Amino acid sequence: MLRLFTALHVPEHIAETLQRRQSGLPGAKWRPLEQLHITLAFYGDATERQADDLASELVRAEGRGPLDLELSGVGAFGDNHQSHTIWAGVKPDEALNQLAARCKSAGERAGLPPERREYRPHVTLAYLKPQTDPDRIGAWITGHNLLQSPPIRF
Repeated sequence: MLRLFTALHVPEHIAETLQRRQSGLPGAKWRPLEQLHITLAFYGDATERQADDLASELVRAEGRGPLDLELSGVGAFGDNHQSHTIWAGVKPDEALNQLAARCKSAGERAGLPPERREYRPHVTLAYLKPQTDPDRIGAWITGHNLLQSPPIRF
């Protein structure tokens, strides 16, 4: 089985800027520079045949031109009052949402079940250990929430 998703790779100069923020939060497992990306669609586990079908379908999902995206703010995902992920946000962008929808549809055409969660574009900066102090998470978010990037061309 393969674990599949489609994403936009964050350019190195932006990834390095994000990497400088990856400190000061005990319990955070910071993502390496080369793994920083904006997920377009998550497909989960798939067979090699499904992966081949998805690749064929994604050709039809290609963008209609360049995307200019901006990072804006930071936050955390979690459930049951426990955060598990720290992220950098992506400013709302209709062209990005359309591309993500086309990638999701490509997965469905390839026989992969659609992601049930609402699409929220972001760059995952860290996964958090369950015992990470919520007050420290809040302090880290407060200290970095003014994050803004110049437009990034994809």
